[in-house]
Amino acid sequence: MFLDQAKIHLTSGKGGSGVVSFRREKYVPRGGPDGGDGGRGGHIILLVDPNLNTLSNFRYQQHFKAENGLPGEACNRTGKDGSDLYITVPSGTIVKDIESHQILADLTFENPEFVILRGGRGGRGNSRFATSTRQTPQFAEKAELGTDLWVELELKLIADVGLIGFPNAGKSTLLSKISAAKPKIADYPFTTLIPNLGVVDFKGESFVAVDIPGLIEGAHQGVGLGHQFLRHIERTRLLVHLIDFSGLSGRDPYDDYLQINEELRLFNPALAEKPQLIVSNKMDIPEAEALLEAFLAKTELPKVFPLSAATSQGIEPLLSTIIQKLSELPKILTTINMFTEEAPFKEDLALKISKEDQFYLVKNKSLERRIIRYDLQNDESVNSLQRFLKRWGVFTALQNAGISEGDQVRIGEFEFIYYDED
Repeated sequence: MFLDQAKIHLTSGKGGSGVVSFRREKYVPRGGPDGGDGGRGGHIILLVDPNLNTLSNFRYQQHFKAENGLPGEACNRTGKDGSDLYITVPSGTIVKDIESHQILADLTFENPEFVILRGGRGGRGNSRFATSTRQTPQFAEKAELGTDLWVELELKLIADVGLIGFPNAGKSTLLSKISAAKPKIADYPFTTLIPNLGVVDFKGESFVAVDIPGLIEGAHQGVGLGHQFLRHIERTRLLVHLIDFSGLSGRDPYDDYLQINEELRLFNPALAEKPQLIVSNKMDIPEAEALLEAFLAKTELPKVFPLSAATSQGIEPLLSTIIQKLSELPKILTTINMFTEEAPFKEDLALKISKEDQFYLVKNKSLERRIIRYDLQNDESVNSLQRFLKRWGVFTALQNAGISEGDQVRIGEFEFIYYDED
């Protein structure tokens, strides 16, 4: 079942918490701290699978969660990392953040793998907090939570040649004659309801062609599922425009030619600029020659390829020209800069402080993630947090903002009352 759009919810794994532990061995009555760190949570990784050409795997499963990391153990043993979760997608999948509408990744064979969510970091065990003046720390660090994200997957098929035209123009018939693809063929409009891919081998050369379901007036506005069809033309290098010259449709071939190109322009001006080969199909019908003469009289096209997809007449000259044109055209390369794997963990030290109601609000995502790792039920951990906030420059920034003793401060979900340490 073909599906070219899907919305899924992703949750990376939570890290494991650090542990409080001390050496307890015979003849070592006062062993030092040996609490190990927690393991990191599992990442979520999108991976291109060359065997896929649809997003139908996401029709019945929309929620994906990576494995959590395990807590640390005594004897400085680090907890096991959570397993990474790999989600396979077809080449040509664009990943968008649903909330911000930002494009996060464009996955092709050139960019086959993307770490979309990193797992939470494991908390540090109490052995990490031992110093010359604090030899028996009674606290450990909590784990960092995983992150969650709703994303939209949008598939734009990657093909060299796009077959376009009005419904029942003969696109599917042509694809079935030049490749091993077996699209549904019948003598009525909209027989094809999904794009069909076919690999064409001709005189030692090969290319991929996609049969785009018939376009109609208003396709750029979504009429006749136009949006779903038109997006698959965007990655093609060459368009083969089939026009029905049988006269049986009751439409004028010249009007069809203008209308299709107008729909391309209105949807995306770049589509109308793509190289096109114009094909006059159904030339085995007696009335076709007269219609072709009238068409040529109205246009200044350098060449029109007469064809009968049903009888295979004219296919070889068309394929020869396609091969020649493709050799002259550059490959379609993706231009979207995907986020690097390290981007989610890069800490931004800049603080934004504002006054709202009775609170001084301190805004910084990195700071908020760090604070929730402190055990606020443990006095030593709270003291460590105070030292951390001082090192970060939070207290200095609050003083510069005009804070007074007794004022309330909120950093994410963490709230406290400010007192001058002097």
